Amino acid sequence: MTDFASTYGSWAVIAGGSDGVGAAFAHSLAARGVNLVLVARRIAVLNECAEAVAAKHSVQVRTVALDLALDTAIADLEEATADLEIGVLIYNAGADTRNAEFLDRTLDDHRALVHRNCLGVLEAAYRFGGPMVTRGRGAVVLITSGAAWAGGRTLSSYGATKAFDLILGEGLWAEWRDRGVDVLSLVLGATDTPSLHRTMDPGDRVLADPHDVAEQALDHLAEGPTWIHGSDNPVGGSPFGSLDRRSAVLAMSTPRH
Repeated sequence: MTDFASTYGSWAVIAGGSDGVGAAFAHSLAARGVNLVLVARRIAVLNECAEAVAAKHSVQVRTVALDLALDTAIADLEEATADLEIGVLIYNAGADTRNAEFLDRTLDDHRALVHRNCLGVLEAAYRFGGPMVTRGRGAVVLITSGAAWAGGRTLSSYGATKAFDLILGEGLWAEWRDRGVDVLSLVLGATDTPSLHRTMDPGDRVLADPHDVAEQALDHLAEGPTWIHGSDNPVGGSPFGSLDRRSAVLAMSTPRH
């Protein structure tokens, strides 16, 4: 197993680090001896996660309560961690909490989603990735989604933001791979998180385990640019393969039960 603190640095920031996949990353990184800054909007859930990690692992845990859809959020996060050398950035915020068609959402809903999933991700990568490149060590994981592969009904803006994250991570990997910084675009399918259960009834679908997601991503962190969790070929391309775009969009739009 990689000595994370020596390889990447002794502190990690997890944006969206209060439950689900973010909490799983918190426990997995803490088990590897990395101190944590957990960032989320809901203070009670955030503190509950921090207390659970601190009780189980011998690491330092800070919490920063922020709404990552706000214009100043990432600058505020940078200021709150100015005394730390952040060696790992996990950007996990940005789940789609409403399964609704494009016009059934408000314009403000769409703007907030784009800010959190695109502008926030870009700014976090810039503010925290820059010092990593300067130091010559670090790691960035951008959590994206299978919704990035093609457009789909009820996924218009969400899928577009996740495609942004996917391509951003791949581009940063190409730029930083020879400069000591590992970048991974982590593509997730349906995962057993509170956010998913708030959004939909999974029925009999097989859901990924958040702990497995975090462990697999950290174990394969240096194998970027992309890791597709649950795929038979996790470093491969789109599961739609050679399908034309129309067929891919129709497949993505088929209701899942």
